[in-house]
Amino acid sequence: MTTMTIFGLSSDPVALVALVVLLVSWLLHALEERGRLGVLPTAALALLAYTVARAAHAEAHALPLVVALVVATLLRDGDLLLHGECALKLVWVMGAALALSWAGGQLLTLATGTAVVVEQWAVLRLGLEPDFLWATALPLTLLAGLVALGGAPFHFWVADAFQGVRPWLAPLAAAAIQVSGAVWLAARLDGIAGFPAGETLAHSVLVIAALAAFGAAAATLPVQRRPERRMGTLASLQGALVLAMLAHGALPERWLEAWAAHLALALTGASTLARFLPASGGTLRRGAPLFRRHPIAGLAGLVSVFSLAGFPGTPGARLWLDAARALAQSGRSLGLLMMGAAWLIAVGIALRELRDAFGLPDAGPRPSMLPWSARAALLVTGLGLAAIAVAFAAR
Repeated sequence: MTTMTIFGLSSDPVALVALVVLLVSWLLHALEERGRLGVLPTAALALLAYTVARAAHAEAHALPLVVALVVATLLRDGDLLLHGECALKLVWVMGAALALSWAGGQLLTLATGTAVVVEQWAVLRLGLEPDFLWATALPLTLLAGLVALGGAPFHFWVADAFQGVRPWLAPLAAAAIQVSGAVWLAARLDGIAGFPAGETLAHSVLVIAALAAFGAAAATLPVQRRPERRMGTLASLQGALVLAMLAHGALPERWLEAWAAHLALALTGASTLARFLPASGGTLRRGAPLFRRHPIAGLAGLVSVFSLAGFPGTPGARLWLDAARALAQSGRSLGLLMMGAAWLIAVGIALRELRDAFGLPDAGPRPSMLPWSARAALLVTGLGLAAIAVAFAAR
């Protein structure tokens, strides 16, 4: 299937469908929150969506810009305590990671005499510099990308964003930061195959990070009660898929583009749905109002949750399968085992969301109608995921 480039955006149907549906769903949320669309929120949403849509052509320096944009958008609602808390957490966790990665990059530049990543590996291959210098600097350069992807022990910022940030902003902000983190890692590892010792070290770091991400998600998903935090943990699992792919080698542009489009769409639907789900408990209860009055919209939202978890038949399952193949081909049996455990638990959590959403039959009065914008967003994102599934099948 051929692709073109229009204003820097790939014309691959996966990316275009994701961009259009993403903007529509977020405009609906903004309409619900504000009553009208302000210039600054609209511009911020458009820039974040642009970052996601051109994932395969983005630059590594986009990560600090995206983080700054998200923080500024959060601080705009200074009267919201949770917005300020999430902004503060992003500043200290991402700020520290970016500073350390910058320091690592400067060390490599000092040691090699060049700031071009591909040239750095060629110089280091000559063995003129002591091993401890580049072996310390290389993991530092990867730190910002690891934090941005939301893997453990940095997964808290994703869950906090889904719980505390407005639903029209949280998933798009998380998707843009995670996509920028994936681009950061891909740029830092560009051409590292020409330096075998560095490639071995980098892949070891990525495997450890993937193991931590899969293991933390498997351990925390069953005990989380708030649906928003579970969606955030599922988002961190999507970051772990990128780490698994990178542990095998370079990140394919087509896979990155499809992953970014799916991430944005699925997080949109999952975040919207989470606002109408009850906190999980040990027994069945009355179904969520959304499913008692609007079952079609609710089922469309559940498609997003199931796709994030990699449920068979959803577009997300294709991404999980590709990451599993990458781990198997690279001989990472422990990583494959941990990934399988995380996948089983994620699918189980998605099924529990289905159970909690419908609950027990209720003979009481029907609840009042929910906002049309939320129902429309769920339906549109569900259709978008269906379009992605068709595009995957056509490849």
